[in-house]
Amino acid sequence: MTDDEEARIRSGRALFESMGGFHVTAWDAGLKQVTAAFTVKRDYCHTNGTIAQGGFITAWLDAAMAHAVLHDSDHVFNVASLEIKVSFLERVGPGPGTVLGRVVRRGKRVAFMEGDLYNPDGRLAAQATSTGMLVAATPKL
Repeated sequence: MTDDEEARIRSGRALFESMGGFHVTAWDAGLKQVTAAFTVKRDYCHTNGTIAQGGFITAWLDAAMAHAVLHDSDHVFNVASLEIKVSFLERVGPGPGTVLGRVVRRGKRVAFMEGDLYNPDGRLAAQATSTGMLVAATPKL
């Protein structure tokens, strides 16, 4: 592994690139909510490349909720997921997607979060709730 590959992995860039370029686009401190964008690639889809696999949908929701905790704690804490529940409401096909992640409550050791994922047609396609253990955020390289 090259030094550049190691740096991409440690910084999280490799992970977010593999998640369709997942990136935070907005933070609303009043709502304790991040907005993030990503691209649903056909590679992530089953049924002849038309429906995103549920694990990718779960990952986008999980990442948005974790970023909400990061922002809410001023980048002091991240979360280790203890549980996550996802409800799949609509199909998610290829194209641009949006996900919202919110902190419902953050205590000294545990955070409770919610997330909403919108498909490329702009319809609410999945919702999640999650409980996570707070862990120290690792510094960026």
